[in-house]
Amino acid sequence: MMGILINVKEAQEMEYLLKRELEELLLDFEDSRIEPVVKRAMEEKYRIVLGIYRRFASPAECSRYTKSFRNHYDKQKDHL
Repeated sequence: MMGILINVKEAQEMEYLLKRELEELLLDFEDSRIEPVVKRAMEEKYRIVLGIYRRFASPAECSRYTKSFRNHYDKQKDHL
């Protein structure tokens, strides 16, 4: 376990960066040109980034990204 001390402005910036990364990953999940093996690696990254984001954001904001990720899996099942 590690700790970090940051001020409010830095926390806001970290939250913004994490949101951008989550949104970018969600968009990439929809790209059919990306190989399935790469998408599995992206899913692992998504889970890690979401875990970090949960430490900065409200539960309501986090649920938005969790729902989007679940929707990705639902769409994936429909294609199989």
